[in-house]
Amino acid sequence: MDSTILFSEKQRFRQIWIWLFLLLMDGFFLFKFFNHPGHSQSFHKEFLPPAILTLLVTLLFGVIRLDTQIRHDGVYVRFFPVRLHFRKYPWEDIEKIFVRKYSPLGEYGGWGIRFSLSGKGRALNISGNKGIQIIFSNKRKLLIGTNKPEEATLTLSSSGHLKE
Repeated sequence: MDSTILFSEKQRFRQIWIWLFLLLMDGFFLFKFFNHPGHSQSFHKEFLPPAILTLLVTLLFGVIRLDTQIRHDGVYVRFFPVRLHFRKYPWEDIEKIFVRKYSPLGEYGGWGIRFSLSGKGRALNISGNKGIQIIFSNKRKLLIGTNKPEEATLTLSSSGHLKE
């Protein structure tokens, strides 16, 4: 089958409030670690684990990305580094697909890899409040966040796959 890419999007966590919080935490622990009078060994044991943890969380937020592709043979998505390879959702398994506005906090409890407790299915999102809603033949649901809703709608429509 033809797997030519018709639409592609890469999203990263770019929210300023997330980065300010993470960098402030990193700065706090590094400042405490290097500027503590006496530098006792017990102090290092106390502050080293949280300092390393905050640096690792910052690094993780730096590499996380949501990759979405609409191809001739289906929708492909991966949430890197949680999933290294694309997951393919073939058109034959999709009953409906359309772009919609949603409430990340209200419907899914936030951003990331989310599961709705109210029957809305799973969500993979990084930012914003627009997403590609997929309803599968088996009635499962997946919402993939997008910052290019118009382009995604146009691609689905022009390829004949937009199903509301």
